[in-house]
Amino acid sequence: MISYIELHKNNFNLKRFVANALKEDVGSGDFTSEATIPKNHIGKMRLLVKEAGIIAGVEAAIEILKIIDKKIKVEKLINDGASVKAGEIVFYLTGNTQKLLIAERLILNIMQRMSGIATKTHYLQNLCKGTKAKVIDTRKTTPGFRFFEKWAVVIGGGANHRYGLYDMIMIKDNHVDFAGGITEAIKAANTFLNKKKIKIPIEVETRGIDDVKKVLAIGNVDRIMLDNYTPQQTKAAVKLINNKFKIESSGGITEKTIASYAKAGVDFISIGALTHHVKSLDLSLKAL
Repeated sequence: MISYIELHKNNFNLKRFVANALKEDVGSGDFTSEATIPKNHIGKMRLLVKEAGIIAGVEAAIEILKIIDKKIKVEKLINDGASVKAGEIVFYLTGNTQKLLIAERLILNIMQRMSGIATKTHYLQNLCKGTKAKVIDTRKTTPGFRFFEKWAVVIGGGANHRYGLYDMIMIKDNHVDFAGGITEAIKAANTFLNKKKIKIPIEVETRGIDDVKKVLAIGNVDRIMLDNYTPQQTKAAVKLINNKFKIESSGGITEKTIASYAKAGVDFISIGALTHHVKSLDLSLKAL
């Protein structure tokens, strides 16, 4: 199976990310470690889980360690996506102690946030059990950190929406209003793709049943978004669409309401809070 890093190599440069992160954090040197630990000292550390959840970022950490120091050895005990509880050890690291301490905070910052997102995604996806609904993310991500946040959603059992503005035509309310209407916006989008010879899916946001009827009349889209519909309105829209297009529910959906939207028969449920409103999982990287 192709790795997430390989899948997104054209829109995310891990080496550049690590270089920028170390420039920000290390600057001209980790003077505390240089002052207190011999240059050639070899140390061992363990990644300790301090609260229950879904672990994520293990493979990311391994790749980052390769960039910082290829000689660091990793003994992996737990894989990405596994359920963990307090007291478990995810992996051991052995290598140059100064390099381990440089990597420590970067790895923890990434893994704690990724694990928090994966944990939340796993929880919400479980609430949709017994339906076909897939929990997906949005573009409400941290600038520069989108790659890790969207990867965490996948690790947690969800799926990615579009990665950015370039891999899907997504006609939202502002586009509809500026274009002069939903029909005009769909026609313009198809004309643009044909002219540019670009093959990407088209999704259109609807704000009510009347919008859905307009989309059904013109067609030429791949997915219809039902934005801020109630569960009852969603059921009516799903019935009207009748499997002609994929359907996404979005807008203010919470853990208390997600099951009702899933049971309404939608294909996707997008939740911005997966990445913009999540608690990191408590982890630590300690010396042995």
